Amino acid sequence: MLNLALVALGGALGSTARYAVGLGATRWFGLAVPYGTMFVNITGSAMMGFLVALFARKIDASPELRVFLMVGILGGYTTFSSFTLDAMALWTKGAEVSSVLYTLLSVSGGLLAFFLGASLARQIV
Repeated sequence: MLNLALVALGGALGSTARYAVGLGATRWFGLAVPYGTMFVNITGSAMMGFLVALFARKIDASPELRVFLMVGILGGYTTFSSFTLDAMALWTKGAEVSSVLYTLLSVSGGLLAFFLGASLARQIV
């Protein structure tokens, strides 16, 4: 139950940060390119990589702290960071082919699912 509360709290913080970055990027750069989303995805992935390496080499973080930071805050900030963590975990375990397939299928599957969902909505509405 504690982990669920930590994820919820961290998710709220991460989502708020994502929203603020999106607003700021829109004000600075306009809507022509989704710079806010791109910034969040890249920085979230960088932060995930930083935390993974930090926890593996320097800091013996509790499972609760890891859940709060990595699943909660970064998961709320961007699920892209979780995606990159999973892809890199496969790669570093020696499953390079699985990592590449996971990446390609996730991206292409997400785009296809978005298209299909939008098509279904157009038929219903």
